[in-house]
Amino acid sequence: MTDTTTETPALFEAAPETAPDPGPVLGATGRPLPDLPEPLPPQGNHRGLIIAMCNQKGGVGKTTTTINLGAALAETGRRVLLVDFDPQGSLSVGLGINPHTLETSIYNLLLTRDHDVHDIITESVVDGLDILPANIDLSAAEVQLVSEVAREQTLKRVLAQVRREYDIVLIDCAPSLGLLTVNALTAADRVLMPLECEFFALRGLALLNDTIGKVQDRLNPDLEILGILGTMYDSRTVHSREVLERVVQAFGDKVFHTVIRRTIKFPETTVAGEPITTYATNSPGAEAYRMLAREVLQRCPGA
Repeated sequence: MTDTTTETPALFEAAPETAPDPGPVLGATGRPLPDLPEPLPPQGNHRGLIIAMCNQKGGVGKTTTTINLGAALAETGRRVLLVDFDPQGSLSVGLGINPHTLETSIYNLLLTRDHDVHDIITESVVDGLDILPANIDLSAAEVQLVSEVAREQTLKRVLAQVRREYDIVLIDCAPSLGLLTVNALTAADRVLMPLECEFFALRGLALLNDTIGKVQDRLNPDLEILGILGTMYDSRTVHSREVLERVVQAFGDKVFHTVIRRTIKFPETTVAGEPITTYATNSPGAEAYRMLAREVLQRCPGA
């Protein structure tokens, strides 16, 4: 008898025994994300690492990065000092200090020897995070320091008194390339450049690099570029993606893998007077700065 049954075709293909390798996970910069280990505890018994947050363009995220990176580093157990070196006093405001009520500030330390730096340093709402505040008085220092001997090394002299008491010192620079910024670069071991993902901000990088080169040649040969940080990134716009891509093409590994995206949480934290790591501890912005802290520590062994 002839078998008239037919074989029913398979509706689904059998799954392969092993899934194909999806390849490395790419970050916003288009590069594979590094595997960053948990930060080691601070080593102690060393000179504190001084990092200047520098970009002559205003509104690129210097102050936001100084506050939130400092708070993220403090979460790892490090003692961190934030230095407000901008006459606008935005860093002080961002941590709940009213610049208009300050009787003494970093200005007094720069121009006289009548004050103890420890009396001016203020504790923040974050454990292990202190601030050296500033107000509009600091704008006069730019002019008054011109006639001083070794005027470019005045801030270095001030920080030398306390740098061994901290693991990391972050300087929030003014949005200019004047004498105050040169002081910050002369005092610093590393410079971190926040860069808004916008074309006009990109154009200023060449001028900033030129200034850093002059400081390295004439005042601080040990100064190194720690990295470039993309800020205010919006992946929905072609413009943001193109600017970030150009920066990576031009500077390669100098660009941090971490990218700080736009979020309404950052303006809210300024009003609250605290960093995003405590104001919205589980938010993407807080996690981004914790990731940046890991990258910074990886690039600065022993800090």
